Amino acid sequence: MGARRVFVLSKEGQPLMPCHPARARELLGKGRAVVARQVPFTIRLKDRTLAESEVDGVQLRIDPGSKSTGLALTDERKETDGRGATVTVRRGLVSIELQHRGDQISMCMKQRAGYRRRRRSANCRYRAPRSDNRTRPEGWLPPSLRHRVDTTVSQVIRLSTYSPITEIHIERVAFDTHAMSAGGPLTATEYQQGTLAGTEARAYLHAKWNRACAYCDATGVPLNIEHLRPRSRGGSHRISNLVLACVPCNQAKDSTPVEVFLAHRPDRLARILQQVTTPLHDAAAMNATRWRLAEALEALGRPVHAWSGGRTKWNRTAMGLDKTHTLDALSVGRLDHEDGDAIVRFPGQVLVAKATGRGSYARTTPDRFGFPRLRRTRAKKHFGYVTGDLVRATVPSGKRAGTWTGRISVRAGGQHSLTTPSGRFNVRYWSLRLVQRGDGYGYSTSQELAPPPFRKTG
Repeated sequence: MGARRVFVLSKEGQPLMPCHPARARELLGKGRAVVARQVPFTIRLKDRTLAESEVDGVQLRIDPGSKSTGLALTDERKETDGRGATVTVRRGLVSIELQHRGDQISMCMKQRAGYRRRRRSANCRYRAPRSDNRTRPEGWLPPSLRHRVDTTVSQVIRLSTYSPITEIHIERVAFDTHAMSAGGPLTATEYQQGTLAGTEARAYLHAKWNRACAYCDATGVPLNIEHLRPRSRGGSHRISNLVLACVPCNQAKDSTPVEVFLAHRPDRLARILQQVTTPLHDAAAMNATRWRLAEALEALGRPVHAWSGGRTKWNRTAMGLDKTHTLDALSVGRLDHEDGDAIVRFPGQVLVAKATGRGSYARTTPDRFGFPRLRRTRAKKHFGYVTGDLVRATVPSGKRAGTWTGRISVRAGGQHSLTTPSGRFNVRYWSLRLVQRGDGYGYSTSQELAPPPFRKTG
């Protein structure tokens, strides 16, 4: 484990090899460098050009995920071990965890669709429904999935401007959703037999729940098909998400999560949850985006190498690393650890970049029913600041007296809201100083999990 490296730019703004934080402090203290960017922290040299520097280049390793993607910048060197053999030593320089907001985008799309359905039923209820004749271009992805590809490529482009990336290594895996649903490996004709083979949904549920209500064991009454995770909360129509419920229980549960509805009956809740299989949303998202992500990275003009998830797990296990997105990214690619190759260091601090978006296109703010509640201003910049900007506030007096650094949410009246690690409070615009413009991401840091000691190479 070591310190996270600092990005370095040449005099003309070209990326150089990252340096140790102590070296960066020395360059800043002697006046040989200036701060080019706060997050990720980047310095620019004032007395050295790219032609005068020796740049070996670094590798970018990516572990894609449905909710988070791990990125690791590494360099590899050839060293001689104690037996005189030449081995490859990999060092982790910078670790970044990119948190996607695909679930938020999906929720907003469903909310917008609900608003439109309500307006149509209220204002145009006599209009015939439009046929589903809208075409989609080749390679189309839903917005929530396209976001995962776009944000990953965006981060790669940003890192390419701060560091001399020479090649990209990506983990490309495919999930067998049929085997995941079955709870074990399948072979040959077993793939042709699904959960409902030879029956239909209602008959299957009657046999599974013994023709009784899953919540109160009522029998001899009309039974409805009930979604454990409501559709309004992202639940699917998979057979594992369906149970039988009597009319009173169905109406009482409504759109309440089953964990809340049966919180006072933990034994019954545990029995019901035992029959719920693993959700396949994340696996389906990875299967849909794995090829598109590789194609988008290849368009950047750098060599892209795809590796299997089995190799990543093999490398991570052999090096004694814990299971995180960033450590998985560090383990992506060829590593002949049986011949002495090893990962000798990784950053102890991870930069967490959370996708926050750049605001909304909506001109009105609706209430919970979709009716307009207030109109939004068309201008996003107020008194020189935009929501998401990183600022430093100097409060002269009062309860919040002192200097604070954080991100702001702007208000048209000039009383902006500042979010800091210690809380959120309002501050006037004249007390602020811009540190860095918002780029659609919120940044924070976290500590990497400490593994057992690394194997020595010599």
